[in-house]
Amino acid sequence: MRIWQVDMSLAALDLRSKNTLMEHLGMNFMEIGDDYLIARMPVDHRTHQPLGIMHGGASCVLAETVGSTAANCCVDFDKFYCVGLDINTNHIRSIRTGFVYGTAKAYHLGRTTQVWSIEIHDDQQRLISINRLTMAVLNKK
Repeated sequence: MRIWQVDMSLAALDLRSKNTLMEHLGMNFMEIGDDYLIARMPVDHRTHQPLGIMHGGASCVLAETVGSTAANCCVDFDKFYCVGLDINTNHIRSIRTGFVYGTAKAYHLGRTTQVWSIEIHDDQQRLISINRLTMAVLNKK
């Protein structure tokens, strides 16, 4: 079942990221499915912590980015917008180089809240982290 309320393309989603943290970290959107969205982020000097592995906060940034983008595509954007309420991340595996891919899928798409699952994998499909993102659905004034 298709969950999106707006027409979107990968190019349009990437264009929304201009001059943001997403652009600074080199993120881009990779795939739009009927009920999921995938974004990619490089693991390099921008996302490392001092030990040379990906910073845990970078996982959270990728998860919140792909989850909140997906959330906002599930509402009538002329009337509503979504903002993060809570994010929970469990780090499973470290990574030093390459790319990580965040896949957002909805658990719940309600009138006032949404809950999203975002799994982050590496190039070899190994699980890097699991994330749960809760979004508030707000009225535009």
